Amino acid sequence: MRIAVIGSGAIGCLVAGYLKEKGEEVTLVGRGSTVNAIHDHGISISGVRGNHLVRVSISETLNYLPELVILTVKTQDIEGALSDCAHLIQNSLLLTTQNGVQADKLAAKYLPAEKIISSIVMFGATNLESGKVVHNFEGDWILGSIFNPHPTPEMFSVGLLLDKAFSTQVTQELKGMKYLKIFVNANNCLPAIIGKSMQEVFADIAIARISIAIWKEAFEIFDKLGIDLVSLPGFPVENLTKFTTMPSEHAAEIFSGMMHNLSKDPLYGSILQSIMRGKVTEIDYLNGEFVRLAEENKLQAPLNKVLVEMVHQVETGHRFFSKEELIQRTKELV
Repeated sequence: MRIAVIGSGAIGCLVAGYLKEKGEEVTLVGRGSTVNAIHDHGISISGVRGNHLVRVSISETLNYLPELVILTVKTQDIEGALSDCAHLIQNSLLLTTQNGVQADKLAAKYLPAEKIISSIVMFGATNLESGKVVHNFEGDWILGSIFNPHPTPEMFSVGLLLDKAFSTQVTQELKGMKYLKIFVNANNCLPAIIGKSMQEVFADIAIARISIAIWKEAFEIFDKLGIDLVSLPGFPVENLTKFTTMPSEHAAEIFSGMMHNLSKDPLYGSILQSIMRGKVTEIDYLNGEFVRLAEENKLQAPLNKVLVEMVHQVETGHRFFSKEELIQRTKELV
């Protein structure tokens, strides 16, 4: 397939680089200085698979008819990215990779729903400098559909292609998995508020307690609304139920240890990476999704609402909060 990867951040560069190494025909679409950096120096990948330098074609706009588009921009950037190239991708397959559950609905404004394959990325990467990516940890790439749970031949075809570089699977239960993935990502807001790595932030048990409280609040909302969660590879639903039912102090200690051992390289999470690169974050599609569900159903999500507001304050004020400020702002809600 002729593959276009739209979005030159951590996941986009990692995917484009590894697929190119496997002999695939890949073009990366990026913005501004990133295009120049990758054009001149290639994509530098380090981390769990060692060091790689990959030369990939890159441009600021898509200028050909791809058979597969892998969309790796953040959810808030989907409409801008697709409006620029909608006339070129009407007959393409589009693979979404975004966190949250809104990406496919936004993409469906620009091309037919039957052309959209949704996915969940379980591997992790960090990108703080144009064209340089740290592959922090391995994980599956899960394919399915928000619109039609039944797998299609196209899904398996794309899965076989991606499986050259990543462990890939196709599921009928993508929506329930995507909702659980929001829980996995929901604690990314805390490093973003404080401005430090996950390892540093979650070493503090008081901060880890906030993480458990985030989950407890959201899990109660999902329980009341009857939203089914489906297990992810490496993160079964039972993990979440255990964390939300055991004493908070004990849960926080376990969570702290788990996060400390997640990656030997500093891990910042997608929200903090966006802030560090001067970009708008995806907080409204993560913790903000909990808040939206609560407000639409006359429920309450006060902790997640405060955390969303604090991330937006960091975005606009360009100042991180201290751990003490975070604990003070949330102490009545934890």
